[in-house]
Amino acid sequence: MTATPDTIAIADEDRLRADLYNYLGLILARPPDAGLLAQTAGLSGDESDLGQAITTLAKLAKLTRATTVESEYNRLFIGLGRGELLPYASYYLTGFLNEKPLALLRQDMAARGLARADNVFEPEDNISSLMEMMGAMIVGRFGPPADLAAQKSFFNKHIAPWAGHFFADLEGAKNSVFYAPVGSVGRIFVSIEADAFRMSGT
Repeated sequence: MTATPDTIAIADEDRLRADLYNYLGLILARPPDAGLLAQTAGLSGDESDLGQAITTLAKLAKLTRATTVESEYNRLFIGLGRGELLPYASYYLTGFLNEKPLALLRQDMAARGLARADNVFEPEDNISSLMEMMGAMIVGRFGPPADLAAQKSFFNKHIAPWAGHFFADLEGAKNSVFYAPVGSVGRIFVSIEADAFRMSGT
């Protein structure tokens, strides 16, 4: 009998990793509504750097209204013409949108049976999509869960070369208030993942 995604056991640690990737994908895809803000306010972290960043984010979420975060999101990512930040791999790696990093990502997506949804018009190499793809690969949302070697390959090709820089820019952006600790969480998490993949030996 062939194992399906439902019957393959996913380690708790991997589920937590996938949850954090998915959360970052969600919070960066669009301004959070009141429900997501309430969920964020309920998060708690430990004494680690990542835990402290999560605690700071939760505290801010308790004090922030959805309309305020929407204005901040628009200034950061949309703006008049363009926002303060351009959250795309192509831009960070080449200085231009829709360049080779996007073409390489599309090749990898096609090989994994992934495609951009018809109602999504953003280039696939935006940070929110990449976080969502990584989370999906870990738990097997679009097929069998990816093994560690496949996760490492995808991460090293499409996330590691630029995501840490983007998250650091988000932390320090002029318009970042709520999104400053989102940047901290992303920067620390990507660094932890890079170290773990480096030590995995796969």
